[in-house]
Amino acid sequence: MPTDHFGPEVAATYDEAVGEMFDAALIEQTVDFLAGLAGGGPVLELGIGTGRVALPLAARGVRVHGIDLSEAMVAELRAKPGGEEIAVTFGDFATTRVDGTFPLAYLVFNTILNLTSQDEQVACFQNVAAHLEPGGCFLIEVGIPRLRRLPEDERFVPFSVTPTHLGIDEYDVAAQGLVSHHYTLRDGAWKLRSIPFRYVWPAELDLMARLAGMTLRERWSDWSREPFTSDSRKHVSVWQKPRR
Repeated sequence: MPTDHFGPEVAATYDEAVGEMFDAALIEQTVDFLAGLAGGGPVLELGIGTGRVALPLAARGVRVHGIDLSEAMVAELRAKPGGEEIAVTFGDFATTRVDGTFPLAYLVFNTILNLTSQDEQVACFQNVAAHLEPGGCFLIEVGIPRLRRLPEDERFVPFSVTPTHLGIDEYDVAAQGLVSHHYTLRDGAWKLRSIPFRYVWPAELDLMARLAGMTLRERWSDWSREPFTSDSRKHVSVWQKPRR
């Protein structure tokens, strides 16, 4: 079982974060995109967390089933209006099975990187394919690895610098891994939290999808369907299971 890096201390303050992921307009775009793919059917969210996407999606009338490793994060979901009505299965989303099939399964905001080996990421695609109905889709939102912006002979890249938070990504190119170090000022003291990830390239994800019997349907730079280019900082990609 993978390590749970989102325990009670993290979960209690997770929704206090600021930035793009909690922007109301972005969440609305995200929900519009997902609801359109779902076509009125139920959806499966891998890494449902505190319900940042699941709750507004459920408010649109979409039935959401989640998988998550962190009981603390799901407790925060349960404490919100409508949270008790969302079904959640606890476990590793690379291997955990739930009942039924879905027209859509999705992973948002870099959650695929929480699987820290290639084998786990491949298993995730295979697990999703087993949950999809014929013609169903798997969507991932994930950043493009920042290696081209890595200074020469450096392996540390700051990604957040504020009076109360310093975020630094530490890259291990040989292992295709990174560790995100978060220094956060709370109650007058700096606290460190470090989380390991495995970064992954779009072409590698396409191959994982093919191994699971899916093919790329569309890829965009963001939720507003801006074209994906060499300058894109992230991508929203959708793979589809054959209809037969």
